[in-house]
Amino acid sequence: MWKIEDTDTIAAISTAVSESGIGVIRISGPDAVEIADRVYRSPGGKKRLAEVDTHTIHYGFIVEPEAAGNALQSGISGASEKSADVIDEVLVSVMRAPRTYTAEDVVEISCHGGVLAVTRVLEAVLKAGARAAHPGEFTKRAYLNGRIDLTEAEAVMDVIESKNRFALQNAVSQVQGTLYRKIEEVRKEMLYQSAHIEACLDDPEALSFEAYLPEFSSEVQQWTKELSALLATADSGRLMQEGIRTAIVGKPNAGKSSLMNLLLGEDRAIVTPVAGTTRDVLTETITVGGMTLVVTDTAGIRETDDLVEKIGVQRAKGAIERADLIFYLIDSSTYIDTEDQEILNLIQEKKIIILQNKTDLHTLTDERQIRRMALEAGLGDDIPVIPFSATEKTGLDELISAIRTLFFDGKLSFNDEIVITNARHKELLKRALESLRQLSKSIESQMPEDFYTIDLMSAYEALGEITGQEAGEDLVNEIFSRFCMGK
Repeated sequence: MWKIEDTDTIAAISTAVSESGIGVIRISGPDAVEIADRVYRSPGGKKRLAEVDTHTIHYGFIVEPEAAGNALQSGISGASEKSADVIDEVLVSVMRAPRTYTAEDVVEISCHGGVLAVTRVLEAVLKAGARAAHPGEFTKRAYLNGRIDLTEAEAVMDVIESKNRFALQNAVSQVQGTLYRKIEEVRKEMLYQSAHIEACLDDPEALSFEAYLPEFSSEVQQWTKELSALLATADSGRLMQEGIRTAIVGKPNAGKSSLMNLLLGEDRAIVTPVAGTTRDVLTETITVGGMTLVVTDTAGIRETDDLVEKIGVQRAKGAIERADLIFYLIDSSTYIDTEDQEILNLIQEKKIIILQNKTDLHTLTDERQIRRMALEAGLGDDIPVIPFSATEKTGLDELISAIRTLFFDGKLSFNDEIVITNARHKELLKRALESLRQLSKSIESQMPEDFYTIDLMSAYEALGEITGQEAGEDLVNEIFSRFCMGK
């Protein structure tokens, strides 16, 4: 693994720059403690951070660099705490390498929150000799210094961006190295087998690979099984991490906007008894039953001469194309017609939950009629049809249960299972599996042993790109450029 050549000491704001109770400025690098000393003043004016024990916290003040230096030289007492040089009252954490986030010396200054306070403290630190950190540079240094691997580094951002507790649980698990250990276990076995093949090629009289071939073939099948199981989690992992793209569709006035407001818990979509009120798409991220849904409320789908409504209908069809899940609302207080059948034809390739809405009103369309229409559209007789009333808030529990059944086999608990949520990991697993399948074909075709090592090492390198052992500089820079500032 290549190492850090840039030995600058870097600094950045590691908390949100907003009105808040606290803000944290992180400093990392060989001169982190020395630079912090240039802006830190203890209440007595005599303490030096360079002389304190590692992993300790110190109360004091952040001042302009020149003022802090003058105070130490002249031994100014606590009276100077009220001077004009003081920027903020702070707590300073001193952590020395290697037991730090970056494996370098790290100082974290906890000051009052707010845009001005944290910005002024950072400006003082930069004036004292630190360089402004690039996005993700702290975590990049942790990776380059060998404290974490690439899967753990990427999981840091997954922790920050988690939208539900299951995504958070999985991200924290990967930060702790679960995926890395699994991948490395397979890679070590591959390397051993590759070395064994090479030894057989070098000394065929002493080592017979032909006698060893059944055991080797069994190993390849086991790797294929294990990596296939990992890859199989990728689809549910994406839905868990990013959310299920969900489109609410139906005819005008079917109750789509009422459902959207019910899911949101607030009145975001306009609801009126006038058909065609919704002219555009409205998208919100919602967490229900522990699942994240990226829900789009669409315009009612029907034939219309209204130009604006026609654009809304086209956008609704676009939302259907992008969706993982369709909530199809049918107004049970009216009769179904050819427009309902046409909507079913639009969505039949998707995962669908039909909501028999407005069950609080007199029913003209019941579940039996809806199922018959679904069967005629070729959707099968097991499609979920849920009696629902957005007005009386009935049917919501059944809706949540149906989503779990469609996407998570009726449960939402991953326990200790490793779930792939990263698109990069998914593609590299596919590449590794393709190499293993090619290897199996070579074994079946009784190809020469040196062909085996080509495909075996190809799979080995693809897995190494996941953990970072085989990752190039450009890839690493690309990954960390997507991180937030200060992380």
